[in-house]
Amino acid sequence: MDYKEEIAKLAKKTSGLNIDFLQMIEIPPDSSMGDYAIPCFPLAKQLKKAPQQIADDIAAKLKAIWLDKAEAKGPYINLFIKKSCLFEDVISEIQNKKDKYGSSQEGKGKKALIEHTSINPNASPHVGRARNALIGDAIVRLMRFQGYKTDVHYFVNDVGKQIAMLVLGAGTKKPAFDSLLKLYVDINNKIKAKPELEKDVFELLNKLENGDKSVRKRFRAIVETCIKGQAKIFAELGIKYDSFDYESDYLWNNKAKQSLELLNKTGKLSEDEEGRLVLNQEEYNLPLKAPFLVLTRADKTSLYPLRDIAYTMDKAKLAKGANVIVLGEDQKLYFQQLAAAMDLLGFKAPVPVHYSFVLLSDGRMSTRQGSVILLEDFMQEAVEKAKHEIKKRHGKADEKTAKDIAYGAVKYAVLKVSNEKNVTFDWDSALSFEGETGPYIQYTYARARSILRKAGKAPVKADYCLLMDESEKKLVSLLGAFPEAVNASASHFRPSTLAKYLLDLSQAFNEFYHSCQCLSENVEPKLRDARLLLVSSASIVIKTGLFLLGINAPERM
Repeated sequence: MDYKEEIAKLAKKTSGLNIDFLQMIEIPPDSSMGDYAIPCFPLAKQLKKAPQQIADDIAAKLKAIWLDKAEAKGPYINLFIKKSCLFEDVISEIQNKKDKYGSSQEGKGKKALIEHTSINPNASPHVGRARNALIGDAIVRLMRFQGYKTDVHYFVNDVGKQIAMLVLGAGTKKPAFDSLLKLYVDINNKIKAKPELEKDVFELLNKLENGDKSVRKRFRAIVETCIKGQAKIFAELGIKYDSFDYESDYLWNNKAKQSLELLNKTGKLSEDEEGRLVLNQEEYNLPLKAPFLVLTRADKTSLYPLRDIAYTMDKAKLAKGANVIVLGEDQKLYFQQLAAAMDLLGFKAPVPVHYSFVLLSDGRMSTRQGSVILLEDFMQEAVEKAKHEIKKRHGKADEKTAKDIAYGAVKYAVLKVSNEKNVTFDWDSALSFEGETGPYIQYTYARARSILRKAGKAPVKADYCLLMDESEKKLVSLLGAFPEAVNASASHFRPSTLAKYLLDLSQAFNEFYHSCQCLSENVEPKLRDARLLLVSSASIVIKTGLFLLGINAPERM
């Protein structure tokens, strides 16, 4: 039973108010204050009464067979669900649904197109760029869990100035993936020292756009080397893509040109004083110094925005349900311009998920300057640290468990932070095995699995009314809130919501672990069965939640 929904219906019916109570219901911070609460502040203006009086009036009318009591405490109505109903419903549902528990299936029959990562194919990715991929992958997993058929896209920006610089730097050689970062930094420094080299960069771009086969081959060779290397690194983290969409294809299949023709028909296209084609976006009141989106160079070769418009049109045609794109916060203004262009053409723009930067303790990372921590290097460092921690506990460490713990530490350190906040990158806090970390949650799962292994055969059913301890009730209440945490994360594209929930759940489980014996001979058998099913349910939810964040759950740590 969805008690939140039932409370909303009951409150609406008994109060006679046409109010969306579902949006008002909260879960109190302390279970002694009830399983759910309704704040009455929002009703004061409409009812012209003090919130305290409204709480008293409504609480007195709330009656249901599953409701133990409803009491007014100041401006809040605190609701207590009968323990037998709450415990039976939550634990039985988890035991029946297993790893499907928590899914609303609201996306069943729908398709979600998610574009994420889409970093420049000019070097091995650094930790900062990985935030896009980690957020994107968590969104994919959440939407798939909710029933959506997902289609994951990576837009390969293979015709920009940065790629032309690599092509110029490589000459006739075919550089290896591991050498691309150095090559990129070196050519950037050369151009700084000799600005006239920039002319060669633009000449390469001009030849590419005009279909020079030799230049086209050189661009594609370097880009494919980079994409294969990047995809291998992300695959190691369990991140996969359904489609790599090359920007250059939009030059050669004429879709960029066709988009320009469609934009011209809007009457908003013109040539500026430099001879560039620009799109007038004044009517959209964008925060621009000059409300124009530049689409071509003076020689009329296309710029990235024109090719992106063509690509975004294709995605809009493919998306049959949700259409999502993950972008850095530095792309907010550009995305507004893109969305305005799409509106002019009669297309709906994707829903943007913007995220802030990953910062080094001494400043921002820059691929161009070479001041980065490469994701691949960091992953290996994390694995070595994990091995060290495991050896301290068990005397030896296997590679798989070390990777599970290390990658979990990296992912959780990034995903626990709200999208709009910066992640300040710090080795010690990211890889700590205590506190608000991935390894702490993984260890909680391993602890639960250890209890179940020692218990032997798990019980099939139990009398949940025997669970009297406050820590037991808190744990069950949190387990019952899992579907809501999943829905909030998926619908708002915020993995941090689920990450915070899993931390709260793990802390509640460890409080229960320290308060309640599960395997002691002194525990009455029926109570033991109830507690073991509670442990089993917690392990199921933690493992499912970690999976939705792309984190493995080791059975032993």
